[in-house]
Amino acid sequence: MQSNDDSVERCEFMHVHEEIVTAVENCMPDEESLYDLADLYKIFADSTRIKILYVLLESEMCVCDIAQLLNMSQSAISHQLRVLKASRLVKNRRDGKTVFYSLSDDHIKTILDQGLEHINE
Repeated sequence: MQSNDDSVERCEFMHVHEEIVTAVENCMPDEESLYDLADLYKIFADSTRIKILYVLLESEMCVCDIAQLLNMSQSAISHQLRVLKASRLVKNRRDGKTVFYSLSDDHIKTILDQGLEHINE
């Protein structure tokens, strides 16, 4: 490999390793799945949503409780919960007039744990 600047390396010869390219191409998810995955990770790009997910890791909670815990307005929490629910990261259940939120499944904990482990390396 030859480098024309410090950050970009290029092949010296144009030689495509067809068998490697084909093998990797066969393992790649389809385009739609990759776009959906990118959209999922965009949800994790907001620190308020991350805080809400961590809160819900510990306990099912209503909007009022989350708002008090995070020192935010109920409308701000409700907005973020709508985004999280639309992305199927949280679910809700009604108990009388109160709506309680919780994580949709254990995958969310795994995603958060692995992300935190990665940044702490």
